[in-house]
Amino acid sequence: MRAEIIAIGDELSTGQRLDTNSQWLAERLTELGVDVMFHTTVGDELDSNVAVFRAAIDRADVVVSTGGLGPTADDLTREAIAVATGVELVQDEASLAHIRSLFARRGYGSMTERNVVQAQFPSGSRPVANPHGTAPGIDMTIPRECCQPCRLFALPGVPAEMFAMWRETVAPALLAAQTTRRVTLHRRIKCFGAGESKLEAMLPDMIRRGRRSTQRLSTGEPRVGITVSDTTITLRITASGPDEAACRKLIAPTESQIRELLGVLVFGEEEDELQHAVVRLLNERHETVAVAECATDGLVDHWLADADADSSTLLGGVVLHEAESLAALLGITDVDPASPAAAEAMARVIRERTGADYGLAVAALPKDVRYSSDREIAGSLQMALATSENVRVKGIPLSGHPAVVRTRAAKQALNMLRLALLNHATIER
Repeated sequence: MRAEIIAIGDELSTGQRLDTNSQWLAERLTELGVDVMFHTTVGDELDSNVAVFRAAIDRADVVVSTGGLGPTADDLTREAIAVATGVELVQDEASLAHIRSLFARRGYGSMTERNVVQAQFPSGSRPVANPHGTAPGIDMTIPRECCQPCRLFALPGVPAEMFAMWRETVAPALLAAQTTRRVTLHRRIKCFGAGESKLEAMLPDMIRRGRRSTQRLSTGEPRVGITVSDTTITLRITASGPDEAACRKLIAPTESQIRELLGVLVFGEEEDELQHAVVRLLNERHETVAVAECATDGLVDHWLADADADSSTLLGGVVLHEAESLAALLGITDVDPASPAAAEAMARVIRERTGADYGLAVAALPKDVRYSSDREIAGSLQMALATSENVRVKGIPLSGHPAVVRTRAAKQALNMLRLALLNHATIER
């Protein structure tokens, strides 16, 4: 089954509020084995709502909307569904009695006549009970000439009400409608150290869109998707089957192949970030780190502190900005803060002063670039990693908008430490 989610409200279409309902519903539908193909957001205007519902009914087997079921003049969902399906609105007396009793039970006073509209439903639809609010939902099966009927559910936009109605009514109804039990499961593999196109080239044919449609139908082989956020790459493996165990069995060979092909580019899975991988490795080795940062403004230290819940691996850190702070805080003088020599000295001194096994340092930005500039940053940033035996200095190229360079530089520093902990001094980029 293919699904579409419709989020209704001016506050959503204008960006004044974030649509978290659609995200939640997409996850729940996917868990039931329903393929969510469309997300639509529409404002509080009748003709636009009618057009959106008509399009959704035409192209999706399951439609779930949230919002627009209140009593005010801009709540247009029930009317839009009626117009889109060519039926009249009819009053449901049981729903009206429930709304009246809710007003009385909660001490709202007498119910206004405007609330009566909440008991009106497109002819042929069924109410969805709302145990926590005055707005019943709508459950409607809509015949289509082209294919099987479309099942439409309209739910309130209030998350607590929508959650309960989904769990108690909508999800059981969709499960009952499935002739074959089907579950969809995702597995996310996190990678760092190569660009998106290069990493894809290392996974021959695995992410090709044609593979998704042909092999999935013929062999059940999982789909693999790729997304990038601030140079962290996520490979999402998706499989469908009769239960979670079957999905995991389908996912396992693909995950193993990805790990084998990408090697140390893979640092974790699911919610992992680089700092979690680093802290795990430090804990496994019973080792510690201290950090000195200029260009990253303490971001590496902050991430490591968040990941190191029991403070067993991070022994401390300092944030530096100019030559004066290098001298005052670390005793480093007569050196350009952006130079390889500065990075080397920072890593060595912070390790010695804290007694950590590793000293990780990020030098200052070159003088000709600043984060406050609106232009693209270009240049090289120096970082260093010190141990009791040596100090390794590395220059990384800087390119991109100032808003993202700091985050990328911090990740490069964490990855430098991660690879050292894995005994991989260098990796091709």
